[in-house]
Amino acid sequence: MAKILIAPSVLAADFANLQRDIEMINHSDANWFHIDIMDGVFVPNISFGMPVLRDIATHATKTLDVHLMIVDPDRYIQTFADLGSSILTVHFEACTHLHRTLQAIKAAGMKAGVALNPHTNISLLEDVIQDIDLVCIMSVNPGFGGQSFIENTYDKVIALKELIDRKKVNTLIEIDGGVTNKNAKQLVDAGANVLVAGSYVFKSEDPVNTIKNLKEMVS
Repeated sequence: MAKILIAPSVLAADFANLQRDIEMINHSDANWFHIDIMDGVFVPNISFGMPVLRDIATHATKTLDVHLMIVDPDRYIQTFADLGSSILTVHFEACTHLHRTLQAIKAAGMKAGVALNPHTNISLLEDVIQDIDLVCIMSVNPGFGGQSFIENTYDKVIALKELIDRKKVNTLIEIDGGVTNKNAKQLVDAGANVLVAGSYVFKSEDPVNTIKNLKEMVS
């Protein structure tokens, strides 16, 4: 089995003790930091912006996986590259010229990701999958942490894996929303490579051990 990556979602961290939680992820078995940037327009919530991301990047020792839940993401591609993002994911639903956006992300030296809302069909990626490094399947409606997992996600993962195999590309499949020990193995068995876990990690009594157990479960 290929290596499965765990990406704790900083949105679920304790913002009053953010450095403590960043250090926790640094010292855990997690692979990436998953960072949700929300604008209050594309999704009905506002998370954090550039100054907070800059501070996270200062302390983080692992890959910054930045997920833009914003309208017109093209405006900020270079900004997020300058702030230390390794992976920049934009929403399919927010990009009028998706191919151009993906090329701009790569030109800025980052890996390019595309996120799909629960209602968006995998088939819409048919013509651009060869340009995508990572597809983030939203397994909850974007905007807030702590939501219940949408069961149709398994079918979407299977369909996406089939598309990736058929096109002979190496695109990673990331699952974002409601990931726990109850569904992690089934998601990986369906084809997922990256699991984003927020509340499940940060609301647990021992987040480091929770990450360790999650990783062992899918390894």
